[in-house]
Amino acid sequence: MTRYLLRRLAGTCLLVLAVSSAAFVVTRLAPGDVAQTTLGFGASPAALEHARHVAHLDRPLISQWAEWIAGAARLDFGISTLYQRPVSSLVGERAMNTALLASASLLLALALGLPAAFVTATRPLSIAAHGLRALALLLVSVPPFIGSLGLVLLAVRTGWLPAGGMTSGNGLTGASLVLDVLRHLPLPMLALALPLAGTFERLQSQALAAALAEPFVHAARARGLPESVVVRRHAWRLAVKPVAGVGGLAFGALLSGSFVVELVTAWPGLGRLTYDALMHRDLPLVAGCAAAGTGLLAVGLFIADALIAWSDPRVGRDDARVTGVAA
Repeated sequence: MTRYLLRRLAGTCLLVLAVSSAAFVVTRLAPGDVAQTTLGFGASPAALEHARHVAHLDRPLISQWAEWIAGAARLDFGISTLYQRPVSSLVGERAMNTALLASASLLLALALGLPAAFVTATRPLSIAAHGLRALALLLVSVPPFIGSLGLVLLAVRTGWLPAGGMTSGNGLTGASLVLDVLRHLPLPMLALALPLAGTFERLQSQALAAALAEPFVHAARARGLPESVVVRRHAWRLAVKPVAGVGGLAFGALLSGSFVVELVTAWPGLGRLTYDALMHRDLPLVAGCAAAGTGLLAVGLFIADALIAWSDPRVGRDDARVTGVAA
């Protein structure tokens, strides 16, 4: 399994390099004059030329890319023209906010989706199972944009939760700041977690139902084992494989920037920072956000691979066997 994970890790590193490089090239080739956008149309030709020189826009594209890669290897992505701050510090702050939101959303989705899947798989004809299946399909069908708007409207009308943002902006510190963040967290967390919970329920229910039909499960029942033991010790580990894969990938996608939800709920995360960078043509910040988002997505992919290998040890052994045959 170690060789399998090392191969996957190497693949994720190549993915980060390829996608971040593509994002850098696309931002450099986008139409328009970045210097003029930054300084305004009233800027003099000398000022524009100086701005292009400072941003290294007067160099060949391959030279710009090589310099950017060398800086990125040191976690130096340049200076943001919008915020006049190092891109790495900006991305680090916003990535922490997104990590908080993504982790809470994933935990809530698992807490809602997996117990519901247990009910729909083990008692498929019950009224509760029918209701949970219908609710899961509804949650999966609602786009995140619509769900976010609905939750914001509910918060505005009822006043139960803050309608947006991460804090109240009153200069709170310590325990007061933590409590304020926890008050603002449920709205974007629900917007992300509810569709994901519906997805987990559908995947886990189908996988568990298929596992319960396996011959070794029937053999366990024939030995007189209680149904709870049959499900927990025999069927559950086999059924967790698809959820493990999708869960790791979903976590990576959430970490890489929940773009729509962060915009609608004004959550100051990586997705909102990327939007601001795109709107203001902040090329260093756009490239830095793309690299950070891809890196976080790669982390999610690696977690998914590790969970799949844990849930099914044959994955690592098959990979090693294929490698040995090829050698």
